[in-house]
Formats: sequence, C-alpha cells, structure tokens
Amino acid sequence: MQNILQGVFDFGAHWWQYSLMYLIGGLLIYLAIKKNYEPMLLLPIGFGAILVNMPLRAIWELVGANGEISNGVLKIFFEAGIITEIFPALIFVGIGSMIDFTPLLQNPRMIFFGAAAQFGIFLTIIVALLFNFDIKEAATIGMIGAADGPTSIFVASRFASHLLAPVTVAAYSYMALVPIIQPPIIKALTTKKERLIRMEYKEDKVSRPVLIVFPILITVIAGIIAPESVPLVGFLMFGNLLRECRVTERLSKAAQNELSNLVTLLLGITIGAGMHHSAFLTSKTLAITVMGLAAFIFDTAGGVLFAKLINIFAKNKVNPMIGAAGISAFPMSARIVQRLAKEEDPFNFLLMPAVSANVSGQIGSVIAGGMVLALVPWLLSIV
Repeated sequence: MQNILQGVFDFGAHWWQYSLMYLIGGLLIYLAIKKNYEPMLLLPIGFGAILVNMPLRAIWELVGANGEISNGVLKIFFEAGIITEIFPALIFVGIGSMIDFTPLLQNPRMIFFGAAAQFGIFLTIIVALLFNFDIKEAATIGMIGAADGPTSIFVASRFASHLLAPVTVAAYSYMALVPIIQPPIIKALTTKKERLIRMEYKEDKVSRPVLIVFPILITVIAGIIAPESVPLVGFLMFGNLLRECRVTERLSKAAQNELSNLVTLLLGITIGAGMHHSAFLTSKTLAITVMGLAAFIFDTAGGVLFAKLINIFAKNKVNPMIGAAGISAFPMSARIVQRLAKEEDPFNFLLMPAVSANVSGQIGSVIAGGMVLALVPWLLSIV
C-alpha cells in the first residue's frame, strides 16, 4: 500500500513533466507506426521514454526494503551496451553486412562527396561553442549532422553521456525526416539547369578479390588516419567482409537479421530509457534539437556546394544533387536525389552515382567521428 501511495505522490508532484514525456513518447510511436519514420528505432525509443517516466522510476533503479539501491533492467542494458560501446559496434557489424560497396568501387571519385558532406559536423561544433556548450558537448552535438545514429551514440558515450538521449533522438528523428529536410535545401542551392545534368555510369565489373581486399584496406587506412574510428569502422568493414568473402554466408545473414534486429531492439528501448524528464526537459535539449537540424542542413549544403565547386574545373560535369547523398543516411538520401532528378527529367538516372556517394558517406561519417574523438582531447591538452 505504501508503494502505491508513493507512486501517486510522485506523479502528483511531477504530473506535468510525466505527462509531457508520455506525449513525447507517444509522438515517437505515432511517427514510427503511422508515418513509418525509422520504426525499428523510434518505436522502442518512444516506449522506453514512457517506461522510464513511470513514477519512482523502478525500471531504472530499484530501492530495496533497507533503502539500498540496485540497478534496474534498463540501467543494466544502458551500462552494459551503451557506456561500454558494445551496442553501436554490433550495429555496425550488421550495417556492414548489408552494404554493397560495388557502386563506390565502380566510381571511386564519389568518395570525395562522402568527405565533403561531413562539413556540417565541424561547423556545428563551432556554433555550439558559441552557445556556451563545452567542447565535448559541442563535439557530441555536431555528430548529429553525420546522419549516423551509431556514431552519434559512440561519440556521446565517450564525451557527454548526459546528452546521449536528446542527441540520439535528434539524430534518428532527422534521419527519418531526410525526405522532408533535404529536397528544399537541394533546390535552394541548385538551378534547374544543374539539376538536369546527366551523368554517365559505367557498370564495370568489380572482381571478388577487390571486394575482399577493400574492407581490409579501409580499416588499415582509417586506423592510420583516425585511430579512434577503428572500433566502428573496423566492425563495419568486418561485417562487409563477412558478406563479400562468400564462405561465411550463415554469419553474414545472421549479422543482417538476428544480430541487427536484437541489438536494434535493445538499443532503441535503452536510449528511450535515458529520456527521464529530469534530464530531458531542459533548455539544452531544445538547443540540441535546433543545432542538430542545423548540422543536418550544413552537411547537405556542404555536399551540394562541393559538387558545384568541382564543376568549375571539371570537364565532365557532376549533377550537384549528388553531393547531398554524401551524408550517411543510406539509402534514403540516394533515393531522394533520384526522385528529384526524375521530377526534372523522367529519363535522368542518378541512382547509382547517388548510391556511390551515399555509401562513401557511411565511411566518411565514421572517420569523421574518429577524428572528433582524437581532436577534442588534443585541443583540451593545449588550451
């Protein structure tokens, strides 16, 4: 009876905070079910947010009869999967096993668009510093622009675990809203003439040895350039190697299905469990939401403007819309570029060049995350 009254009193003392978090959780569930926006993640995140905002927060911490406090089930998942970085790393094994790098290897220059589209990360870090976030918090917020949820989680767990929930929710929400966010930015930065540019795409056969060596080579290069990125890029490329070697088909399918599904489920509900009203309903959360959108816009604009810069010197012009596909939101961004191309010219086929840029964006976002993880401690050491 005493516990029942404690729950009632707790809810009464914080009724509007709890009610608002139920609405936020319900909104995420609505977007997942009704709008089909990243349902694999937004639905468990939304339900996790409702769970952790039950009175007394028993699912996060348990108070024994003698007053001792022990970890609840979701806090155990949080500390074991998020703080230790296991969940983001395992997610990348699954992602790597799903990605086909053939389009990128057929058109290697597209890797530069994957690099250019990370511009928004570093610009947003500067903006966040101007708004009085410390450098670790600013770096965490900037990673939203990578359009790469696992990398955002990875950086947040290292630098600002207290911002993990709002950063992750913003990252996955904006990824889901790519079809709404990107088209107006692309159209604002390009002319109709530029959007009508056609690109030749030669489907040259990529040999099996190249496909096998590629993930190993990328891991080595990333490890030299940005050692901090190895836990993510290494697992990403390991998953891809499982796919391309063709002798571990069972492991590859398990990574694509059972592993990805299980880790995604646990990751989503655990992130949602970090959305307790005491940590989530703050001015910082609103600022993170706004700056996360800015990071997304800057990344898209950076890729498009880089393509326009290339066209000043290139003999064979690039459709600038391809630059927008350099973000890590695979394959949504590539599909957006193709859709916009068909709106201008029904016979303009940009999907494969866009996929090439989109795949390179997956690599670029991970390396950018590694660079951020390496640069911030270095900057702190010299300040």
